[in-house]
Amino acid sequence: MTPQVDPSPLDTSRAHVARIYDYWLGGKDNFAVDRAYGDELEQRVPDIRTAALMNRQFLGRAVRYLAGEAGVRQFLDIGTGLPTANNTHQVAQAIAPDSRVVYTDNDPMVLTHARALLTSSPAGRTAYIDADLRAVTDILNAPELTQTLDLQRPFAVMLVAVLHLITDDRIAYPTIDTLVKTMPSGSYLVISHATADFWPAEKTAAVTATNRAHGVDFRFRGHAEVSRFFDGMELVEPGIVPVSEWRPDGGPTATRERANIWAGVARVR
Repeated sequence: MTPQVDPSPLDTSRAHVARIYDYWLGGKDNFAVDRAYGDELEQRVPDIRTAALMNRQFLGRAVRYLAGEAGVRQFLDIGTGLPTANNTHQVAQAIAPDSRVVYTDNDPMVLTHARALLTSSPAGRTAYIDADLRAVTDILNAPELTQTLDLQRPFAVMLVAVLHLITDDRIAYPTIDTLVKTMPSGSYLVISHATADFWPAEKTAAVTATNRAHGVDFRFRGHAEVSRFFDGMELVEPGIVPVSEWRPDGGPTATRERANIWAGVARVR
């Protein structure tokens, strides 16, 4: 299945988070403005590449848990980012080839590369939606979603390194509430979210200033604020923890300050 929308013109005058992450992860789908932002932020946060890697590894561990132990066969990955190794469908279908995955992002470059995300196993299926999480009803009503996933059956929603880009709580929490209300019992919500809980105030202020200087909307949230996204749900052990501490599998780990990301998985009751 191929995307059915035309990509919007690329804005190469402003940094975009998907391309910045691509740069930090060693990819080539980024522009000078993305690299300039990435380098400047790395001066403020020398461990930013480690944090990006830890976040990506968390996605893999969460999907392996869901497809393996929890038996999930349907995934909605919102804020997909640029294709790299071990995307959601690759991890899930390595365990359960019949897994179905729908990706969503709003970056034209991600759309351009969406075919890489649509290479499914013969038994499974993948699709891509060009949409913004803020317009969550558009995602939920998109034919690419409703024709790929059975929304009457449990599915997992992946929100990995996405919610800190929705800076207004008046949008962020109602958006997730709307999303969760569509998820049947036995579904799962996966979240990783940048935090400044482990940083001194001066470092947080410097990073915030860098984000603003590059026109990047970004919101650190503390543990209690991240926990609020899971209200009414049953947290999977070990709960909401630093990203490298969520069910570590013997791979690389990091101190809490280096990871600076809260991560959690919860089940819809």
